[in-house]
Amino acid sequence: MKAIAIDQYGGPEVLHLAELEDPKLGPDSVLIRIKAAGVNPVDYKIRYGYLDRAFPSYFPIILGWDVSGVIEAVGATVKEFKKGDEVFAYARKDFIGQGCYAELVSVPIRAVAKKPQTIDHIYSAGVPLAGLTAYQAVVETLNISKGQSILIHAAAGGVGSFAVQIAHALGAEVIGTASKQNHQYLQNLGANFCIDYNDTNIADELKKKFPQGIDAVFDLIGGQSLERSVELLSSSSKTNLVSVVDPKVKNLGGSYVFVRPNSEQLQTLANMIDTKDLKVEISQTFTLEEARSAHELLESGHVRGKLTLEIG
Repeated sequence: MKAIAIDQYGGPEVLHLAELEDPKLGPDSVLIRIKAAGVNPVDYKIRYGYLDRAFPSYFPIILGWDVSGVIEAVGATVKEFKKGDEVFAYARKDFIGQGCYAELVSVPIRAVAKKPQTIDHIYSAGVPLAGLTAYQAVVETLNISKGQSILIHAAAGGVGSFAVQIAHALGAEVIGTASKQNHQYLQNLGANFCIDYNDTNIADELKKKFPQGIDAVFDLIGGQSLERSVELLSSSSKTNLVSVVDPKVKNLGGSYVFVRPNSEQLQTLANMIDTKDLKVEISQTFTLEEARSAHELLESGHVRGKLTLEIG
């Protein structure tokens, strides 16, 4: 099969087109003919070697954990899916090596769901990692409910965009931080209040509107932004702080979320898309051969929504 692989850690230049063996199909897995793959910040972090201590890694590494495509074959024990089913998946495994920047990928069924019916594969590929991250932070960890207030840092990015919509669908009052040019975009997604992190003191702005503090914070920046978030919470909500980028959040009494595959939650997201409760923002789509350009753009840090690769 054709794939984009790396033979060593490094910058975007280590990405190259390769001809590799087709993936093997386990008894509880499905083989997916890939139509599109998502491009996420974790992909370039893997490329640099930042996750080498967290996961066993085997070169040549095919990057990519987001996939949308058509089932080519099913494992011997699989009853949930059949050949020809259109599916999407958060295809992270317990090791790094066999990702989705390729024509084929083998994925355990615990990570697979039927793709949304109302969007194509390019848009479906932008959902799994970012959508599940937002869901597991907002719903599962923060347990956001109707009437609560939640601050989402870097709300216009891939994960933030989903988090705004999920919190809005739950009936929460949503505050998002983003550059001013993205405020209308966030309001269209359901944000009630936007703060320009470039020109505005976030704490001062929030204290004007929420003098008693807010109910929850979802951090997508880390560092000082995370540390300053504690003072924004109400006295009864000091532990309602989640970060997906900085494990030090645990030292502040909050929770660290590293997204995990979950087919049931992924199906919930698909249903939300089909009922128009969740929209997918694709900033740009590249061909498989243009993966290097996608990485360069993503590393610039100014992408609204998601990037995807169209394959096949």
